[in-house]
Amino acid sequence: MNNDKRVIDEIYKQFHHKIFRFSFSFLKNEEDAYDVVQEVFVKFWEKRSSLNSDSNIEALFFTIAKNTILSIFRKRSSEQKYLNYLKQTVDTNSSGTKEQVDYFFLKEQYDKLVPQLPPKRKAIFLLSREKGLSNKEIAKLKGISEKTVEDHITKALAFLRKDFLLFGVWAGLYVNLFLQ
Repeated sequence: MNNDKRVIDEIYKQFHHKIFRFSFSFLKNEEDAYDVVQEVFVKFWEKRSSLNSDSNIEALFFTIAKNTILSIFRKRSSEQKYLNYLKQTVDTNSSGTKEQVDYFFLKEQYDKLVPQLPPKRKAIFLLSREKGLSNKEIAKLKGISEKTVEDHITKALAFLRKDFLLFGVWAGLYVNLFLQ
């Protein structure tokens, strides 16, 4: 049990900011965004014993967060301002996309797009997003300035975001949760 808690603490450190930013970007309310983070980790804790070592935690977090946000929107739908906000968000982001885009499709698109980045930008982006290194650590490792690292990451995110927006609102959710 102690080992489970230590692992959960590490996973929490790695993902809670991403889940909060992702939730806040849609809910526009800190308290609700914190509720989503809590819900994600409560459900994760409850499912921990049934997860395999090769389970895709990111996909699980994405699904739980998405469903929790949708549940919050449903609760708010009785209030006119939230109904209008939801309609505007869907209209703005869906671009006519009728099919729901799931995590695995988006991950596949991500895996196709990252290799298209220029080699140096790709290396810096992967050190940041997949290895979790800070800009300062990357700058030291690569022998470049932190500002240069920031510039490469910003340009990589802009490239990915531009292509992901073609896939609709769930792609926006994926970008906010896993790439920011």
